[in-house]
Amino acid sequence: MKTATIKEIKTELNTCSHQELIELCLQLSRFKKENKELITYILFESTNENEYIIQIKTEIDEQFNMINTSTYYFIKKSVRKILRNVKKHIRYSKNKETEVELLLHFCGKLKHITPSIQNNIVLKNMYHREIMSIQKKVQVLHEDLQYDYTIKIKELLI
Repeated sequence: MKTATIKEIKTELNTCSHQELIELCLQLSRFKKENKELITYILFESTNENEYIIQIKTEIDEQFNMINTSTYYFIKKSVRKILRNVKKHIRYSKNKETEVELLLHFCGKLKHITPSIQNNIVLKNMYHREIMSIQKKVQVLHEDLQYDYTIKIKELLI
C-alpha cells in the first residue's frame, strides 16, 4: 500500500463531513498512545501552555526521583528514557519557549543527580549536548527571553 502525501490527505479531509472527521480522530486515537496524547494536548492543554509546562516539569521530577542510582548503566538508561519523553512533549507543543523551559529543567535535574554525572562520560556528553541545543534555540527567541534564558544556562554551566 502506498502512503498518501500530506497534500492528498489534506484535500481528502476537506471533503469529509464533521461526523466523519470525528470518527477519523477517534480511530487514530485507538491505534497509538502517542496519537491519543497528541489529541489530548491539542484539545485540552494547548490553550494553557504554562500549565502544560508545569505538568511536564512535575512529570520529569517524578521520573528523576524513580531512577535506580545503583549503577551508571541504570542511570543512563533512565535518563535517555526521560529525555525521549521530554522531546515527545516538545514535539506536541512546537513552541520554542516551551522547548527551552523543559530542556532547562531536564538539564537542571540531570546536573544535580547523585552520583554525579561528572564521573560518567556518556551522561556528561548528553548534558553538554542538550545545553548546546538550548543555546541554539534561545538565539531565535525575543531579546528579553534570550537574556533570561542565558542567565539560566550560565547557572547550569557553573
